[in-house]
Amino acid sequence: MTVTMNNEAVPETKRADWQSDQEVRWCPGCGDYSILTAMQLLMPELGVRRENTVFISGIGCAARFPYYMNTYGMHSIHGRAPAIATGLAMARPELDVWVVGGDGDMLSIGGNHLIHALRRNINVNILLFNNQIYGLTKGQFSPTSETGKVTKSSPVGLIAEPFNPVSLALGAEASFVARTHDMDRKHMQEMFRRAYHHDGASLVEVYQNCNVFNDGAFATITKKDSRDDMLIDLRHGERIQFGSEGQFGVVRQDGGVEIVNVADVGLDALLVHDETRQDPSTAFALSRLAFGPTPPTPVGVFRATERAEYGAAMATQVADVAAESGKGDLASLLRSQPTWEV
Repeated sequence: MTVTMNNEAVPETKRADWQSDQEVRWCPGCGDYSILTAMQLLMPELGVRRENTVFISGIGCAARFPYYMNTYGMHSIHGRAPAIATGLAMARPELDVWVVGGDGDMLSIGGNHLIHALRRNINVNILLFNNQIYGLTKGQFSPTSETGKVTKSSPVGLIAEPFNPVSLALGAEASFVARTHDMDRKHMQEMFRRAYHHDGASLVEVYQNCNVFNDGAFATITKKDSRDDMLIDLRHGERIQFGSEGQFGVVRQDGGVEIVNVADVGLDALLVHDETRQDPSTAFALSRLAFGPTPPTPVGVFRATERAEYGAAMATQVADVAAESGKGDLASLLRSQPTWEV
């Protein structure tokens, strides 16, 4: 049985077809296992070819991901996965390019590469595993660790304010930004699916538990007995309402947004989520509701807008110039002015 994609018959696959022969080696109980399972189960549903799929990672625990996917992949250097993925997506636009990295890899040494991939709207899917700690190097604070956190590199408490990855992505004008967590496979798969089908750069932040060096960091919002009151599920075109009995909601307030009791304001006062809004200010305000994993936290798609994808725009530009001025001559270009002799 086959599925059809881009007028080509694609063989139907199973999860086993996407599993490599490598032993999965993360710490027992690591949240990376559930993310890997979600991805391997999703790939057959997407109707894509393994030989046209690439996973590129940097350095860190999350960076082992390409070893475990039976696709092409590269375990690259620290922070450079978005840059390498940019080059690959530009040179081979027919490929499905995924980028995998942790909060330390992506937001510290890799911060500039990440924001420019998002700004340019390169056609790559970026999965940012956020466990709020450096796990591979055994428990130092990361760019998303909360202020006051005691770690091996902040023995009396972290002074710096953390990055909010969703806010950062929106500030970089990312056209698709979402958040999910490793305790909900169905939600993870939906966010990954949406990211895959988006034309341009997509970023999905995944709250991921590091059970060795930062265990329970997200327990306040992900435990079954509390998640209904702590997770704000963003759904396009619907009122932003949450709680075990729908008792809480989000309204506009003083240029931003805030959480209220629905009984105090009424349903009609609640903000209706619009992920397609070109102005990112409301999405940014929603991202600021939770600066860390302890207050009620929005999950889902914050922004999904359409704008020119960089690779396609560049290809069009090159074709237009070639049609007007003829094909370029690299040798002539290298010998053109200014030149000098030594």
